[in-house]
Amino acid sequence: METWNKNLLVCWFSVFIVSSGMSQMAPMLPLYIEHLGIHDSAAVAQWSGLIFGSNFISLAIFSPIWGKFADKYGRKPMMIRASLWLAIIMTCMGFAQNVYQLLGLRIMQGALSGFQSAVVTLVATQTPKERAGWALGVLFSGQVGGALLGPLFGGYLAETIGFRGDFIAIGLLCLVAFVAVWLLIEEKPVIANEKTLSGHEVWQQLPKPKVTICLFVTTLIMQLALMSIQPIITVYISQISLTTTHVALISGAVFAASGLASIISAPKLGRLSDKIGPQKVLLAALFVAGLLFIPQAFVQTAWQLGVLRFLLGLATAGLLPSINTLIKRSTPDVITGRIFGYNQSAQFLGMFAGSIFGGQLAAAFGIQYVFFFTGALLLMNAYWVYHMIYKENFVYRRSKTS
Repeated sequence: METWNKNLLVCWFSVFIVSSGMSQMAPMLPLYIEHLGIHDSAAVAQWSGLIFGSNFISLAIFSPIWGKFADKYGRKPMMIRASLWLAIIMTCMGFAQNVYQLLGLRIMQGALSGFQSAVVTLVATQTPKERAGWALGVLFSGQVGGALLGPLFGGYLAETIGFRGDFIAIGLLCLVAFVAVWLLIEEKPVIANEKTLSGHEVWQQLPKPKVTICLFVTTLIMQLALMSIQPIITVYISQISLTTTHVALISGAVFAASGLASIISAPKLGRLSDKIGPQKVLLAALFVAGLLFIPQAFVQTAWQLGVLRFLLGLATAGLLPSINTLIKRSTPDVITGRIFGYNQSAQFLGMFAGSIFGGQLAAAFGIQYVFFFTGALLLMNAYWVYHMIYKENFVYRRSKTS
């Protein structure tokens, strides 16, 4: 087995178990906050949003910093550092005595992590150019698969070993990832540059900085669109399923539908992007996803919503891998980690903004308008991507000269 194939396998496994561990937190966080002494329902909701979102903000701030260190010292050291830190910090959350300690630990988690960014950078830089789209699609399937199974696994652990035990179990999963990365990942030693490039010098290294900014904004809009819907799907299902008594179960199935579709389609779309170009897959995925959001506002039953969410998952699986492939193709190796760090910042800012924006828009105008807005936003983004990438003719020049 070639080194890049072996690294991809280890990275997929590590991302899967880390993503599984991280995704366990969301459903049990309000219950853990109650366990820590907050009993008023409004206060629980307030603290849940603050604690959950604080991690995204610190990740957005510090991801470029860890990306810079990845360029300077190597991606494997950053993966080792981040996975070990996650193992420590998640275990410490299991011993938190109040919500203030939990909030502080969540902020520190984001500030000192950066695991996903380092993994994506390693796979993108070590995979042969003609297989990069497929490899990043496979990696994305591991991330989505872990996020899909994590809440189920976490719910079971919370009932069997308690909330504190669940956090310790998440820490152990991250420790397994740390051991796998430490022992199995192979990376050529990185020769540290004597001079660290400034932010201005980084942008000067990019052949088309406007195109790179377009990709960053596309990442932000994609995450904003996806996250604006997720917190209110259960409420929406309760509105269109007035006769059912299994709203939680149906909501879980609808959530799982898009994740399952992404697992199925991500490697296939990645392979397709290697054949026809990631810019074509990105543009088509944005357009189809934008269209699929709109009919979700008109569904009459939960199963109709589930079918549309499944189709949406097939389309959105082509977004982030295509963006990462385009970034890889358009970025000199010396600043790849830094640029992927900036893209991770855009991703986390979109997740934070979307989780807040969706609820506010639904409260002001109704849930249906969230679907209208996000669909229109993705369609406008598709037009901008077409204008910036195709009109600039950037990708074709890079593919011919790289």
